[in-house]
Amino acid sequence: MGDGTAADVRLRAVVELAQALATAQTPRGAVRAGARRARLAMGGSFAAISAWEREAGRLRVLVNDGVLAPGEEPEPADESYSVHDFPEIAEFLHGAWAAGGEPHAWVEAVDGTGSPPGGDSWGRTAALRRRGRGSCVVAPIVVHGRAWGELYVARQVGEAAFGRDDADFASVLAALLAAGIAQTERLAEVKRLAFTDPLTGLGNRRAVDVRLEHALERHRAEGVVVSLVVCDLNGLKRVNDLLGHAVGDRLLERFGSLLSLCSAMLPGSLAARLGGDEFCIVAVGQDVAEVERAADEVCRRAAELEVGEGVAVGVASTGDAIGPVRSARRLFRLADAAQYRAKALRARHPVVAGREAPDDPVVRLADSPPAGETPTPERRSLRGRQP
Repeated sequence: MGDGTAADVRLRAVVELAQALATAQTPRGAVRAGARRARLAMGGSFAAISAWEREAGRLRVLVNDGVLAPGEEPEPADESYSVHDFPEIAEFLHGAWAAGGEPHAWVEAVDGTGSPPGGDSWGRTAALRRRGRGSCVVAPIVVHGRAWGELYVARQVGEAAFGRDDADFASVLAALLAAGIAQTERLAEVKRLAFTDPLTGLGNRRAVDVRLEHALERHRAEGVVVSLVVCDLNGLKRVNDLLGHAVGDRLLERFGSLLSLCSAMLPGSLAARLGGDEFCIVAVGQDVAEVERAADEVCRRAAELEVGEGVAVGVASTGDAIGPVRSARRLFRLADAAQYRAKALRARHPVVAGREAPDDPVVRLADSPPAGETPTPERRSLRGRQP
């Protein structure tokens, strides 16, 4: 194959890698696509992408692609290696690059040839032999100016060993991977912020809307139980007026923390702040008794907060006698009505919709809202009156 043809193949491989990374929606997706495309571009039999966990001093394998050796998995749950096993990592990161050099890749082979920083790596050479591989290229992945991890591509024993030009090409691929990972990390952060309440770190109204929409689709299709716990934090205005908004914000943060703790009693649930002093938990597939127990724990813990006046909690669940629930709006109306009743009764425990059937006052209130009630814009947008 002539140099021109080889150059064309590599250029096409670079374009295909860039396209694959551009369509990745998450850092994990970028890593999966990157490992496969890099392996194909390098003509390797195997590729892995690993992340450097600085606090643990370990290199954690995120994805393996290609011909896997015994014990290797495509997306290992816990495959990691101490940097002590691979001294060239520390040598490279704290030596050559820290001194002002540029990130570059290196080659290692079972016959001892190669160019690892700091000399041959016993750890990698032993790993090559153990897994039937003859040579590998290691290329650092640098994201936002910091060592993020590495791209590792190997060939089997008997295949042509990697050379210096392959290492240079691997550096180009690693730079593309770094850009793709950085892009998906930014996208993930934007999505996280779009669905997160900035004060408490809980989910926000948008997150609740999305979760409930998906949950109720499952309820209609599969009969999965969907429960909503609505919490109204008592006394926030009084705290703000008497002690200042900084103390009020701390109360909201403290309540957010305890709500998160209690929602953990319901695996897979979402704890969220709807706005102002209103919070909620969305639970899917949980027994109603467990949801009520978690809601009761919210009441108990809120009553023990150093400021505020506890919380009024209402629960609505498709597992109770509340009639058909065709929309998130109806579930919200029911949970709201239960919360209003809890507040009116100064209840120290949650009020659960449908527990006084057949003429349950909460269901009646939800289906016939008091005349003249004017919902806030927040409530109107989230919990409109359509059934």
